[in-house]
Amino acid sequence: MQRRTLLATASAMMMALAAPVLAQDEPLKVGFIYVGPVGDGGWTYQHDQGRLAIEAEFGDRVETTFIESVPEGADAERALTQLALAGNKLIFATSFGFMDPVINVAQRFPDVKFEHATGYKTAENVATYDARFYEGRAVIGTIAGHMTQSNKIGYIGSFPIPEVIQGINSSFIHARKVNPDVEMRIVWVYSWFDPAKEAEAANALLAEGVDVIMQHTDSTAPLAQAQAAGAIGFGQASDMAAFAPTPRVSSIIDDWSPYYIKRVQAMLDGTWESGSSWAGIGDGEVVIGEISDAVPENVKAEALALRDAIAAGEYHPFTGPLNKADGTVWLAEGETASDADLQSMNFYVEGITAQIPQ
Repeated sequence: MQRRTLLATASAMMMALAAPVLAQDEPLKVGFIYVGPVGDGGWTYQHDQGRLAIEAEFGDRVETTFIESVPEGADAERALTQLALAGNKLIFATSFGFMDPVINVAQRFPDVKFEHATGYKTAENVATYDARFYEGRAVIGTIAGHMTQSNKIGYIGSFPIPEVIQGINSSFIHARKVNPDVEMRIVWVYSWFDPAKEAEAANALLAEGVDVIMQHTDSTAPLAQAQAAGAIGFGQASDMAAFAPTPRVSSIIDDWSPYYIKRVQAMLDGTWESGSSWAGIGDGEVVIGEISDAVPENVKAEALALRDAIAAGEYHPFTGPLNKADGTVWLAEGETASDADLQSMNFYVEGITAQIPQ
């Protein structure tokens, strides 16, 4: 009996020791779907930089793959299914419109973990992550308000969803703080990445006398049009430094690398859990790119001071008194917007005369 017990114990120990080694022989497969091409120079490019950061961090412990230029809708569901069937155990879906496809595919593959960027629907095997882009918009809005000569700032919007409306409002609030005469003109292109539409929107804004262009779209086309017209603009999602020192005078950079590394590590450790992440400047997820010499030193200093105050939690970009565009009170003196307010934002602040498309 003692010999049998000893053999059984030894066998169990050998199996326990061998199991992790065998598990580590197989790399964790991590898949990505992108709404645009990896060479867009903006949103998708930055997500792919995060994918490459995973490879650099974990080496042969991981194997990554991606499918680019996936339209939102049925095509996204097919791409996600393809990645799941290929053995990817962690899948990042990197656009708002991938939300319902993620939920649908996650139900069919309960052993696969899904991460959805900028969405709000979660499940036991679906987490969401987002960045507080509106914090960066406050900083570049400050620069824009100082830099405009015509007092007309243009904004190219992708889709009228809370994330984009937050950015428009934050940019306008902070441009107006330093220049009460600022007006904001808004053009919607109903696409995240469409260089032709973005160029057309930029030209329409320039024709209205706009001399500063901001954007929540993914291509460099607006900067190219601004350059030709002698206007200025900002890098969106990535630095777009090829257009510096002008027309690109600064940028908002989305650094997804720390989040991606953290979530892959959780998978490797067996500690991954569903949840929602919304990080900003203080977390290093929203980065203000170098402010070029085209910006006066005093304006640069003011913008950087605002960035640092936001990072330290000393200032919230949506701090009252603030009214809605229809004149009704939104935030009282000193009151700050809650995350719930921001995540459901469907109105412009007072001073913006445009209408939000329905």
